[in-house]
Amino acid sequence: MAIAIQPYLTFNGYCEEAFNFYKSVFGGDFAHISRFGEMPPQEGISFPESFAKKIMHVALPVSGQFMLFGSDAGGDCSPEAVVGNNISLSLQIGSKEEGDKIFDALSAGGTITMPMEVTFWNAYFGMFTDKFGINWMVNVDLNS
Repeated sequence: MAIAIQPYLTFNGYCEEAFNFYKSVFGGDFAHISRFGEMPPQEGISFPESFAKKIMHVALPVSGQFMLFGSDAGGDCSPEAVVGNNISLSLQIGSKEEGDKIFDALSAGGTITMPMEVTFWNAYFGMFTDKFGINWMVNVDLNS
């Protein structure tokens, strides 16, 4: 079982500024950057028009297998970030079966904020807060 654990940082509208700073420190280029305005319409999810240019997801390679992930919070898809609760652990898992197994085990007794489902970015993805208050994301890339 190969699982990569990456920190996922959430910001209240200044993710791009923060990640440009991190990029200046660590060097390199973003492996991925997308904005909320690029997201196809999703039932039950809305955000203010001014939020369209905010970061939905950014990935900055730091070294070898290590990536720093981030996004802005707000709208229906992500509650406001609160310092101390604005970091999640993102698990990159190789199969849907293993993703379900890890998701079910770690979320037991916790609060599921997004059940495992296929997303518009072609991943099998879910989020939860475990029974100890730690935020987790489980991601299975369906492009490979």
